[in-house]
Amino acid sequence: MTASAAAAAPSHSTLPGRRAMLVYGLLGFAAGLPFYMFSTVLVLRLQAHGVALTMLGFFAWVQLLPTLKFVWAPLLDRYDVPGFARFWGKRRGWIMLAQMGIVTAMAAMAWTSDDASLPLTALFAVLLAFWTTTLEVAADAWRIELFPTQDQQGPIVAANLWGYRSAMVAAGSGALLLADSGGWALAYLAIAVAAFLPFPILAAMRPEDGRGGGRMVALMTGVLGGAAILSIVAAVTAAVGYLLLQAAASIGIEAKSNVTPWVLGLCMVPFLAMAAALPWIRKAPPTAPIRTSTAIGPYVDFFWRYQYAALLLMAFVSLYRMGDVLALNLSKPMIKELGYTLSQIGRADGAVALVASMVGVGLGGWMVTRRPMAWALAVGAVVAGIGNFGFVWLAHRQVSEGVLYVATALDQFGNGFAGAVFVVYLSLLVNPRYPGAQYAFLTGFAFLLPRMLAGAGGSMVGVIGYDGFFLLSGAVSLAAIPFLPVLAKIRARADDA
Repeated sequence: MTASAAAAAPSHSTLPGRRAMLVYGLLGFAAGLPFYMFSTVLVLRLQAHGVALTMLGFFAWVQLLPTLKFVWAPLLDRYDVPGFARFWGKRRGWIMLAQMGIVTAMAAMAWTSDDASLPLTALFAVLLAFWTTTLEVAADAWRIELFPTQDQQGPIVAANLWGYRSAMVAAGSGALLLADSGGWALAYLAIAVAAFLPFPILAAMRPEDGRGGGRMVALMTGVLGGAAILSIVAAVTAAVGYLLLQAAASIGIEAKSNVTPWVLGLCMVPFLAMAAALPWIRKAPPTAPIRTSTAIGPYVDFFWRYQYAALLLMAFVSLYRMGDVLALNLSKPMIKELGYTLSQIGRADGAVALVASMVGVGLGGWMVTRRPMAWALAVGAVVAGIGNFGFVWLAHRQVSEGVLYVATALDQFGNGFAGAVFVVYLSLLVNPRYPGAQYAFLTGFAFLLPRMLAGAGGSMVGVIGYDGFFLLSGAVSLAAIPFLPVLAKIRARADDA
């Protein structure tokens, strides 16, 4: 599709292919377990406690945090985690810190499982999303450094997504079954324990090349330093959240507000800012401060390399996964309203979702190694759209677990296939000089507009109903296809540094 990885840096990996796939399956598992716990499972938990549909839509904005990861991603490229990095290196150090953050945030969500204070629930959900995203940034940067080509990326991405989606199914299905029998606190504590399992495995791995020293000293100092970092991040998050709530109240935003116009206006700001800055960016020399800056240099580099085509790329990546993101937050509340129980939903999200998702991921990963990227992206858009239309079909059928299984399988197959192809595509757009920051920027921007609109999903359903909502989400998936002939001709500018 694009010639963005032509000058990729040589791999620094000493891992053989099979071991690399096992490692990335493990990292995908570690990142996938928490995701449903601050998205789909949390929405069902809030619904069970009588939270209004519009407010459920607002909680979808917790998922906005991964779209903002470009704000802190440069820190992961520049700084080491105290303690952990001295033995395991930069990337694994950040992964281990992120796992500490995930398990503590999930334990806190178990502690507040009655949702008596929605601001407190939101705080711990945001912290869980933050540390989950941080783990993904570090793992993605490591992956792009080690495996820079399209042929290498296909199998590694498939392994990573197999682990990720297996964990999502384990968290989604397992959490609902546990919640139905033992309560929400038990569900969150059980997933927290499972989320921490990869930590000792990573701690037992050999040191980073060129590093050494005492393993136990590095581990203890890393845990102590990590605890301090977690406390600081929690305090800052609470303060920022309080200020945002006060600002929303001051302009009249409340649970019954129609926030769709606000959302659409905010979504236009990044496009307008990029368009305004491009004439200066494309002419900037290698020594220009905007290109050498630690904070914005990696992002300016992307626009410098693709020039005005960067705007088209940004529009496409914002649109490609929009249908799936819109459907994610409200599909389970709709299914619950149709009369399905938490146990039925949990069983559908178990073996059925896992098999369908794994097949989709595997076929998507295989296709990018055998077919042109534009062709693979087009197939991904079609199967994702069909998955969303399946919810409309489900809504007009009698309550039946078999029917639910079919709709779930269609959705998860399309989601897995399109997700695998999209990850490889975004990875190939990245300059290997800035793997963590640029991949974080691309994936963050890809989900910015969809997740902002998802937050207004409750309001949209109130106007057009569930049928209209899922028809719209499926149509949006197909709307990405007309971009592909033009995108196939885009080539990155050669590096002048």
